[in-house]
Amino acid sequence: MTDSLNEQFGRIYDQYIDKIYRFVYLKVNSQEVAEDVTSKVFTKGWEAFQNPGSEIKNPGAFLYQIARNAVVDYYREKGRTKVVLADNGPEMVDPGTNAQDKAILSADIGIVKKAIAKLKKEHQDIIIWHYLEDMPIANIAELLGKPAGTVRVMLHRGLNDLKDMIKEA
Repeated sequence: MTDSLNEQFGRIYDQYIDKIYRFVYLKVNSQEVAEDVTSKVFTKGWEAFQNPGSEIKNPGAFLYQIARNAVVDYYREKGRTKVVLADNGPEMVDPGTNAQDKAILSADIGIVKKAIAKLKKEHQDIIIWHYLEDMPIANIAELLGKPAGTVRVMLHRGLNDLKDMIKEA
């Protein structure tokens, strides 16, 4: 049974490690912090997965919820109250792009990141999950414990706020 449990969690880990890391990286200011927080997420996930009394129906939503809480804990420990997005990471720009295009793309990414950082926390999360992680509205709704219609409205409002902030930039 343990080998099967290890294999199951190994598959979950392989499926979600990059997604969880990217989500955390967009919320914190450094690669090292993102790696540490992501490690804690999967450690907590593994502990919960091993608990015979727990039934985890949606491992992805469960891991994202742990990640959200871990980011909040990180900022709480650091005495910060606002979640900010990190500067452009190396993986955010395609290495095949020429220098001029990279500069333009980096500037555009920087503007979008600054605007996203000004959004309400839930709007940030929904936009990141839906557009960067390709998470369906139904999964986001389950993760947030809200009806899908509410999540769609929140996404729409967040995008409108984001659009307005980018126009001002």
